[in-house]
Amino acid sequence: MTQPRLSWRETLAALFSSRMLIALLMGFSSGLPLLLTGSVLQAWLSDGGVDLTHIGLFALVGLPYTLKFLWSPLFDRYTPAWLGRRRGWLALTQFSLAAAVLLLSTTQPTANHLWLVMLAGLLVSFFSASQDIVVDAYRRESLGDSELGLGSALYVNGYRVGMLLAGGGGLIIADLLSFEVMYRIMAACMMACVLVTLLAPELPPPEGRPRTLREAVVLPFRDYFSRQGAWLILAFILLYKLGDTMASAMTTPFYLDLGYTKTEIGTVVKLFGFWATIAGGTLGGIWILRVGMHRALWVFGFGQMVSTLGFVLLAYWPPSAAALGAVVAVENLTAGMGTAAFVGFMASLTDRRFTATQYALLSSLLGVPRVLLSAPTGWFAQGLGWPVFFLLCALIAIPGLLLLRRVTRLADAAQPPK
Repeated sequence: MTQPRLSWRETLAALFSSRMLIALLMGFSSGLPLLLTGSVLQAWLSDGGVDLTHIGLFALVGLPYTLKFLWSPLFDRYTPAWLGRRRGWLALTQFSLAAAVLLLSTTQPTANHLWLVMLAGLLVSFFSASQDIVVDAYRRESLGDSELGLGSALYVNGYRVGMLLAGGGGLIIADLLSFEVMYRIMAACMMACVLVTLLAPELPPPEGRPRTLREAVVLPFRDYFSRQGAWLILAFILLYKLGDTMASAMTTPFYLDLGYTKTEIGTVVKLFGFWATIAGGTLGGIWILRVGMHRALWVFGFGQMVSTLGFVLLAYWPPSAAALGAVVAVENLTAGMGTAAFVGFMASLTDRRFTATQYALLSSLLGVPRVLLSAPTGWFAQGLGWPVFFLLCALIAIPGLLLLRRVTRLADAAQPPK
């Protein structure tokens, strides 16, 4: 995976290529449905008078995102009768996803019909997670190794814009019209995303791809775990963004505890922070093209660690919009850069013969820190106090950085076939 440095002319040519535009738009398509079964659905349930106990149980609707590796071999093994191996599955999952969102719009969030809401929500999550599997595989197979960082950055940026439209825009539409109408509008948006799939080129199937379902299930795992240092690379995936993830899980209570108003948090942290993250992802992707993936992982990982220390300083600083903006800008810029390199690095670990299965496995593993290891952050913050808690989050980044030199050498040695 050693990459040559690209000239500025080559960098700009890659940035404005149709491949990057497709990565951006497919990211939007993946991000759009996520919050429709998350915070937006919670708001609809709350608006319908559903009690908090039942609203909490709806977190289970998101299980398909964690378990998607279980059915990912189907996308490597089988090819639909139309549009090809990747585009065929992508169009099918997007049509099904739009239909599931439309079905969700016909349900009623009342005590007697909650099982219908949950069933429709599970269908949305299942087809959304399935779409993610195919989108990730398409992006990996359509981009060269040197383009993975930038392509991943644009994909993540599109993903965040899709989340913003569904999360912020969805709640505004629901307030002006109704939740039912909002979900129908989002279903129409998902149908529009099918156009990207129809216009994208189909990729030639790789040599040695699975010919039986057993091969599709067994070979991806055998291929990965037969590589030297496979478990060490998995440990790196768990640790690289752990400190940053733990810190992010507690930022909103932290800001409120310091005395910042909800308006300041909404304006500076959410809106300004959103565009800082977009800028960080884009700049990070361009930087990766210029210096290569491995060097970028070092620089961005160190940047994530240093930016977390900004919260320690903010804890001792009197409430100030300027100070809050500075900390948020640095933290979100480095987080965007780190995510671009990290997602691109994970993609580079996959074998093109079974990209869907291997990437689904790695990305499912990435969800572990977010869901499980971030759970005790409130207990840590309460027991240690804010400054020590964020100092701990910064120090947790060190093991991942210490693994990086060894991991990049192992990744080079185990470079999968082109």
